[in-house]
Amino acid sequence: MFDSLTEKIQNTFQRLKGKGKLSEKDVELALREIRVALLEADVNFKVVKKLIAAVKERAVGHEVLKSLTPAQQVIKIVREELTQILEQEDSQIKFSTSRKPSIILLAGLQGSGKTTTAVKLAHNLRSKGHNPLLAAADLNRPGAVEQLQVFASQASLPVSADGKSPLEISRNAEESAKVNGNDLVIVDTSGRLHVVEDLMEELLSLKKSLNPEEVLLVVDAMTGQDAVNIADEFNQKVNLTGVILTKLDGDTRGGAALSVKDVTGCPIKFVGTGEKIEALEAFHPDRMVKSILGMGDLLTFIEKAEATMDKEKSAELEKKLLSQQFNLEDFQEQLAQVKKMGSLEEMVDMLGGAGLPKEFKDLSLGEEQLKLTEAIINSMTREERHNPDILNSSRRKRIARGSGTTVQDVNRLLKQFEQMRKMMKKFSGMDKKKAKKVKGMKGFPFMQ
Repeated sequence: MFDSLTEKIQNTFQRLKGKGKLSEKDVELALREIRVALLEADVNFKVVKKLIAAVKERAVGHEVLKSLTPAQQVIKIVREELTQILEQEDSQIKFSTSRKPSIILLAGLQGSGKTTTAVKLAHNLRSKGHNPLLAAADLNRPGAVEQLQVFASQASLPVSADGKSPLEISRNAEESAKVNGNDLVIVDTSGRLHVVEDLMEELLSLKKSLNPEEVLLVVDAMTGQDAVNIADEFNQKVNLTGVILTKLDGDTRGGAALSVKDVTGCPIKFVGTGEKIEALEAFHPDRMVKSILGMGDLLTFIEKAEATMDKEKSAELEKKLLSQQFNLEDFQEQLAQVKKMGSLEEMVDMLGGAGLPKEFKDLSLGEEQLKLTEAIINSMTREERHNPDILNSSRRKRIARGSGTTVQDVNRLLKQFEQMRKMMKKFSGMDKKKAKKVKGMKGFPFMQ
């Protein structure tokens, strides 16, 4: 998510750790490097100035410079000050207690991912017990209504598009929700290529008539500082209640995420991290800061795992791991489950990839690789799947012929199997110690 920024900050911290005792000059040099890294990540210069000043004030004090672990103290201060900048009290979606349905108005420019985000948001809130209805009120962009309907149908979400104007469609959706028991209406409004007055007037009219609980701006994080400027302008005109940052998975700079709250005063409520319908996550400042600093994000990893992993199978798998019985059939099944959580690279990042052996990052979980893996494993006998150690050269040649692959492909799979087995043992040992400290750990795979 923040590869370049994370790498530069980690390099700075490494140099600090190598010095042992720190001088004021050491701290100032490190802060200068962090300042450059943040500016290159397109973080707003006012935010950078504010952060560096706050860190410097605390980091050059007697308590830090004279401590036994001054480098760790500086890292701790940077983490706390970054979290403070991102901290927000009103990050939860508001729902009306006096009327049903509640209404969420989505706004944004064309290309920001607003329409797909509407469906992702509905899917996310449905998983939390709500019953959303989508209102297709974007009549400006050709195909917008059809796009919403197609994407929503893939997630089995209802769409209302009855009406000749955005307001009429929204009103009809509200009435339909009352009749059908939907407690939430998400309105997909018209986007524009630029922030223009007619767009603002339409939004203001919808807001005044619908009195929504939330007015959320969907903005493309990859546009960097432009995203912050767009959010600021929308907020001044229509008084936003929050922001959803999309395409954060493709943003190697991450400046928008670190700037939008401080500049606009609007909380970031969700972040989009991929194309899949599940790739919309609630925004957690502390977790994002840990990700930026390369400290991993265990809680997000746990939440994703608990949402996708079969608990009974996880318990059974743990027993096999502990008794050294993990075999290629288990490996095949586990790859399929892990794939639901996203790429292994993302998982390693969440767990603080710097602390894991490099070979773990080399495991491939793409669709083609999974098909290849399945073909190879299906070409083995039951005995071979349960006892891979018997796979000598002649057996590997036979498996390659039977699966339409090469001996190199078979060898690569067996190597990955060993890497996965080592990785799962590592996670099991590491996280059993943390299980008592982390709420919700029970039921997580390998950590029963």
